[in-house]
Amino acid sequence: MPPTFTVAKGGVGQRVDVFLAARTQTSRSQLRRHVESGAVLVNGERIKPKRTLRLGETVAYEPPPPAPDEAIAQDIPLEILYEDAELIVVNKPAGLVVHPAAGHPDGTLVNALLAHCGALSSVGGRQRPGIVHRLDKDTSGVMVASKTDRAHLHLADQFSAHTAERVYVAITVGTPPAQSGTFDTFHGRHPVHRKKFTSRTDRGRRAVTHYEVRERLTGLCVVEARLDTGRTHQVRVHLADHKAPILADPVYARTPRDERLRGLARDLGRQALHAAVLGLDHPTRNERLVWRTPLPSDMATVLSKARDYDKSRR
Repeated sequence: MPPTFTVAKGGVGQRVDVFLAARTQTSRSQLRRHVESGAVLVNGERIKPKRTLRLGETVAYEPPPPAPDEAIAQDIPLEILYEDAELIVVNKPAGLVVHPAAGHPDGTLVNALLAHCGALSSVGGRQRPGIVHRLDKDTSGVMVASKTDRAHLHLADQFSAHTAERVYVAITVGTPPAQSGTFDTFHGRHPVHRKKFTSRTDRGRRAVTHYEVRERLTGLCVVEARLDTGRTHQVRVHLADHKAPILADPVYARTPRDERLRGLARDLGRQALHAAVLGLDHPTRNERLVWRTPLPSDMATVLSKARDYDKSRR
């Protein structure tokens, strides 16, 4: 049974993370993550981190086991686009976390790669072996991982020097400011919402996204985005901050007012963003390699429904 606390008078009105921090050896930041993962129950039910406590309530807290120091191999299916002795390229599905982290100790792309490859480069550390760049959990598409340290360093230099080609396809709610253009902004943490990033800041790291509208549909657009830089959530932030948030983005998009668009977002269940193209120089051969991946079926279905809707209105 997990440790259980009863809320006495002194705990009334406290946030649950504050309440537990005073009674355990766990930091508030860790407790907030544990609340979100369901490790904290109030009166037997999951709650949100901002929940305040009332007299007599019971708070059960069962800390999750610590993440292993080293990622383990797990037999998880992979769609492999290319592989040799230096690197491996995969088409990552939406829903797959890239590497172990808080709340996701295993079941990640790294675990799958270790099972398939046997070993990856050590530059990224014990929990991030082989990882040169990342995609968000719910972003699908092409990713490269390194098998050797020399490949890792060579590939990392390309991402740092912005010579790697990265093209994303997004389905947006609304229209970007022009048919094509460039977002060249600063990129930093949102001043209020700490899980979000923003381009509406006068400080931070530079973020550059070139975009082009490929298709216009009622209420939606298909946008191609080319990255010069690779900041966290960069495409999602740039499009949202310029009035074209990505459909079903749980962080940067509001629920659409239009019932039809709400249904499309609900059916999709993840941000409509796909890493379609990755181009790199091979780390040991004097050769440029480019991989292209088609839209996954969930995004293709959204577009098919949107096109059918437009045809029905003609």
